[in-house]
Amino acid sequence: MNEREIIARLRRIATDPAARGLADDAALLDGLVITHDTIAEGIHFLPFDPPASVGWKLVAVNLSDLAAKGAAARAVLLSMTIGDPDWDEAFIDGLEAACESYSVALIGGDTIALPARAPRVLGLTAIGRAGKRTPSRSGGRPGDALWLVGTLGDSAAGLKQLLADPKAAGPLVDHYRRPVPLLAAGPALARRASAMMDVSDGLLLDLARLCEASGCGAEIDLGALPLSQAFIAERGEGRTARLFAATGGDDYALLAALPAGLDPLSLSLPSQARVTPIGRLVERNGIALTHDGEPVELPETMGYEHHRP
Repeated sequence: MNEREIIARLRRIATDPAARGLADDAALLDGLVITHDTIAEGIHFLPFDPPASVGWKLVAVNLSDLAAKGAAARAVLLSMTIGDPDWDEAFIDGLEAACESYSVALIGGDTIALPARAPRVLGLTAIGRAGKRTPSRSGGRPGDALWLVGTLGDSAAGLKQLLADPKAAGPLVDHYRRPVPLLAAGPALARRASAMMDVSDGLLLDLARLCEASGCGAEIDLGALPLSQAFIAERGEGRTARLFAATGGDDYALLAALPAGLDPLSLSLPSQARVTPIGRLVERNGIALTHDGEPVELPETMGYEHHRP
């Protein structure tokens, strides 16, 4: 069973309204937004990544889900596999730094030991206080404009650098190892967003999930996708580079569907936030891509989906 099939099976169990039909990034229970993400060695981080960066990343990716629901991060629970004492200590240092940076409390969790040489698997549950509105993936409507807060492709480009050279360094590697959750931008967008989610598995794949939940399609201009200067310097800004950025994943940008005509700059977003219109939702199903006014075929792989080898 692949990831989609597993989730479809679990929907038979997750019938409480708090689960939102398992069509969202987080649950909404009694005014709390609750999310859980797991990261695994060899999938979400490399065996030679600094353990402190792994601790930071585990916190950051969970807080990004809270940001996408407009929630105020409050606390986390840790599931940790223990093994090498030095690695574990440095991992905890990174986790502690992230908790302190984002003012979240560690309130519990679990620890287990795995067999020798087993890949590390680490999990975190994050809890936030819901704001006045908690947008789901399912509220988008044809005619809504699609906006992106953040940039695309940096993390995937950093991973490529590390796979080619484990000693690689620079802003792209930093983005891969230490993502920054957009906790200040999330609540500002949530007040008016029809639908919202973070981009973790690749823009095109995550957008397809938003469209499926909302019962509509989308049109995306590849030329509008926001790319950082570091990304452009490494991979360029042509069509191939933009498709790479749209499918790479690990971006933790925010994707929001906003009513047509609404200017996100009127929503009191942080002054440093990079906010970009990238397309719109439409009546027909599926995603249509264009670049320089020409239609572009969807890539065979639109992002990262977990599946059994």
